[in-house]
Amino acid sequence: MLSEKLLKALNDQITHEFASANLYLSMAAYCAAQGYEGFSSFFIMQAEEERFHAMKFFHFVNELGGQVVISGYPDPQQEFASVKDTFEKALAHEKFVTKLINDLLDLAESEKHRPTISFLQWFVDEQVEEEDSFNTIIDKFNIIGDTGPGVYMLDKELGQRTFSPEGSDQ
Repeated sequence: MLSEKLLKALNDQITHEFASANLYLSMAAYCAAQGYEGFSSFFIMQAEEERFHAMKFFHFVNELGGQVVISGYPDPQQEFASVKDTFEKALAHEKFVTKLINDLLDLAESEKHRPTISFLQWFVDEQVEEEDSFNTIIDKFNIIGDTGPGVYMLDKELGQRTFSPEGSDQ
């Protein structure tokens, strides 16, 4: 049985995951407007992944007999200083999400709610991958700079990203 506090925290996380998807769609729109279709596609795939995460929480809450509450969230940032800035903002956002997941895990541990503790471990591991991915991309920008043929190649490389829920341990 979920406590009211844990149920609220899980529902809040659902909202954060959907808000993350919107942020990444906003980043995709910015990149597309700058002519970077590959970066735009990368962020669209990232948005799909965040929606998948939200739905994992949605199904988990339902499985435990709780009621999912979908609430609003603020509009995402629309403008960025550069394409590199979108990735820097994405990394900062993923660090924020990591903190949210860790705080949620701390709450589940304090309540000794083993199903939630077990469920959240997937997200703990996922956040390590997310932060590493964005750090790697930013490292590449630091090597190649913000303009020129290197950025063109990185745009093409990141545009190859795909997302498949089947490969995401539903």
